[in-house]
Amino acid sequence: QVQLVESGGALVQAGGSLRLSCTTARSIFSINAMGWYRRAPGKQRGFVASITPGGITNYAGSLKGRFTISRDNANNTVYLQMNSLKPEDTAVYYCNTNPTTIDWGQGTQVTVSS
Repeated sequence: QVQLVESGGALVQAGGSLRLSCTTARSIFSINAMGWYRRAPGKQRGFVASITPGGITNYAGSLKGRFTISRDNANNTVYLQMNSLKPEDTAVYYCNTNPTTIDWGQGTQVTVSS
């Protein structure tokens, strides 16, 4: 069973930054676009950003400019750099392929205090 392992979530003040990381099996990572998704309290999980194996990125419109997705193909890791964080960014953040093809991992909690 392929696993997704997210990390890097934390409690941070508004205006702060965090970098999330996600690793998975090379067999999955090397051939798939990878994405970040989030589920805010009381809301459905939604798309945040994605990146193809060649580095083409896509963002949810409201997040472009504050969030940056990147990937390290040598280490099967995808990152999400989050800057200028706002309380409304509070959510559990998940990674998966894009489109999603793997069972979801546990995610990593990001809490932004005002």
